[in-house]
Amino acid sequence: MQLSHARPIGSVRFDDPNLVSAAGLVPLVRLAESAGLGELADARLSVPGDKGANAGRKVMSLVAGMAAGADSIEDMALLRHSGMGRVFDSAYAPSTLGSFLRSFAFGHVRQLDAVASRVLGSLAADTAVVAGIDDLALVDLDDTIVEVHGYAKQGAGFGYSGVRGLNAAAVTVSTAITAPVIVATRLRKGSAGSSRGAARITADAVKTVNRLRSKDATGMVLVRADSAYYGRPTVLAAVKAGAAVSVTVRQNATIRAAITTIPDHAWATIEYPNAVLDEATGAWISRAEVAEIPFTAFASAKKSEHVPGRLVVRRIPDLNPPADPEQATLFEVFRFHAFFTTSDLPTIEADKVHRGHAIIEQVFADLKSSALAHLPSGKFNANAAWLVLASIAFNLTRAAGTIAGGPHARATTATIRRRIINVPARVASSARRLTLHLPTRWPWQDAWETIYATAFGPPPTAAT
Repeated sequence: MQLSHARPIGSVRFDDPNLVSAAGLVPLVRLAESAGLGELADARLSVPGDKGANAGRKVMSLVAGMAAGADSIEDMALLRHSGMGRVFDSAYAPSTLGSFLRSFAFGHVRQLDAVASRVLGSLAADTAVVAGIDDLALVDLDDTIVEVHGYAKQGAGFGYSGVRGLNAAAVTVSTAITAPVIVATRLRKGSAGSSRGAARITADAVKTVNRLRSKDATGMVLVRADSAYYGRPTVLAAVKAGAAVSVTVRQNATIRAAITTIPDHAWATIEYPNAVLDEATGAWISRAEVAEIPFTAFASAKKSEHVPGRLVVRRIPDLNPPADPEQATLFEVFRFHAFFTTSDLPTIEADKVHRGHAIIEQVFADLKSSALAHLPSGKFNANAAWLVLASIAFNLTRAAGTIAGGPHARATTATIRRRIINVPARVASSARRLTLHLPTRWPWQDAWETIYATAFGPPPTAAT
């Protein structure tokens, strides 16, 4: 591609009052309205004074701006250009939205959490964003450090990663056929350990997941986490909420002693990198193997806190060569990776499902390439509210991708934004109605029109 030589550009003018740069916000905002985002925020947020007035419209503005690519308060100005005022009402100035966020206290953040949970429930009822959740709900818990700079950020500190920032915990839910959506978030001090407050957010997340499922659902809710969350509070919170757990364990003396009791005949080969499937026998020719043994977690605690289950262990040969070749071992040495589970999945399937926990890292990567690229305020609670709003925008975008179907159902936020949301359009009016003129030959026109038709169509018929 190169610039046209037949018709060279003579001048550039920012002078058209009828253009919008993000026409995809039209169906997206309608989806948010249908999910009750604005009404819920008005009803539940009690931010005091004039700064808390019209909370629903301000929350809608922030979520819409994030969906369109805003990753700072100043970026919210993208909602106020050219013809946007003809298409949308009450797009607030960045300074107004910043003052609104800075007025949040911790209780207001929790109120916003309740709004996010109910909006997700509405999206789940109206779209297939969590289809299959009655059969198997995979709940993933993890945290990440959002790097910050400067000394004005409340709560910033150096945590386990050695990076100065704030700690953002999140819980997602996915199914066998759908990509993850966020069911709970919590912002913590940068110096906080992963397990801090994990029991509370786990209980909240499982409660939300249970609300997304039908009353007669019989499938399993499985909470997956890494070894940072292997502790009594978190595991017991999940179990008491009715979920099974699949949590990586640390290689302490108790775990190592348990692994040594596994008999040689119990190990079974699994599909793993560099594995080959033997078509004649249907077995995997692999150097990775799994086995399991009964195991009671927290056996040293009081009996009411014992959690019976299984220890599933994966072993692979330790391929690190010895420093002195003449001191090579006489037998193969293995590295062991173990996790504790209370699920009833077969051993090999349990191992494969547990490894799927890594999917939450894709969610964190998605958030950090979108609204969570920055935590824009110096106020801790403003940043905590920003995290919740980012999760709402993520879920709303995921719902739009699910409606579009095909590759968009699992596409990243950046892809949906590029193809569906940030589509330029010219606004025209006739007979007191607006018409959006979008580009001809837009490659994803069908997906855009599908979302638009769903957002502005009649509500889905209730099942009888």
